Amino acid sequence: MHAKPRWAELLLPLFAGVFQVMATRGVQWWQVHDPGMLRVPLDPLGCALALAGPLALIVRRRRPVLTLAVAVGSTMIFIGLGYPYGPVFLSPIIALHSAVVSGHRRAAWSAWGLAYAFFVVYTSWLAPVRTPGWLHDLTVGALMGLVLVVAEFSRARRERQAERERVEEEELRRQASEERLTMAQELHDVLAHNISLIHVQASTALHLIDDQPEQARTALTTIKQASKDVLTEMRSVLNVLRDGAPRSPTAGLDRLDELVERSGLPVVKEIVGEAGPLPPGVDRAGYRIVQEALTNVTRHAPGASVTVVLRYDPRALTVQVTDTGGDAPGESLGSGNGVPGMRERAAALGGTLTATHHGRGFRVEARLPIPEEPQ
Repeated sequence: MHAKPRWAELLLPLFAGVFQVMATRGVQWWQVHDPGMLRVPLDPLGCALALAGPLALIVRRRRPVLTLAVAVGSTMIFIGLGYPYGPVFLSPIIALHSAVVSGHRRAAWSAWGLAYAFFVVYTSWLAPVRTPGWLHDLTVGALMGLVLVVAEFSRARRERQAERERVEEEELRRQASEERLTMAQELHDVLAHNISLIHVQASTALHLIDDQPEQARTALTTIKQASKDVLTEMRSVLNVLRDGAPRSPTAGLDRLDELVERSGLPVVKEIVGEAGPLPPGVDRAGYRIVQEALTNVTRHAPGASVTVVLRYDPRALTVQVTDTGGDAPGESLGSGNGVPGMRERAAALGGTLTATHHGRGFRVEARLPIPEEPQ
């Protein structure tokens, strides 16, 4: 929330000061000449007392209790000296509202109780024309109570609004945290896969560049394409963070053939069931799990053949990636977060993932449930 400019804070005190002085001059004639009132006409001291409360309102947000004390005290002195009733009560009402809303309820109720006791005593025994009686006292108490009720209602409404804003802010922070986690996971998968591919192809090119330059050229071409792909995917992921960017997955199973081709591995793809549109989260998770599994094969089982099976059914997508084991031990480039990352992706969707040895090779199998569409 933006703070109000200084001039806006001065408008209410200015209005209250002009109103209390000018309106008092407007009502004083009949109160001064009415035998049933006999009030004192406004003089310099009366004007100063009428302006004391409005001047105190200038600091009502920073010092609400002090403002309330000055406004109520100057008003009681104003009435006690016999000046006219009426407009001078505006600044105490505003000061009371500010004190209650800012949380100083005890001070507000105490000041209002003191003011009520003063008016009962003054009108019953000290005023030039006494107006004793329980009906008068009850009316004054009811009016002052109404002011307190309105102030308390305003305080409760503002507290509810502040609580709603706090909850909304926490929800926005939670969503932003989840989005940052998703982006970090996306960037991990993109970088891990493509950098592993570049590393393997670079090693192949160095090994073959002297004896088999044509095959080395093929490896270098793969490196060029992989580096281009990783930049493209990183831009796609980072674009999600920009204002107005579409909240759509950066990759899905419709790009699986492209992924297989870039991997440089002998891959057989099998589709079981009727392939259909998937929810974005499931589609993206399936793609990333296959990508991470192929990355692990490239790192740890170079030369292995891979079978990728996608099994579609109405309730779940099953992704199975099985390799035959490499001809030589591979080199690990990562920190061992591949399988835990895949498992977290599956768990985030309410699914499961297993990663176990399968013969000489390895098998990753994930079951990703598909949410039922609302009827």
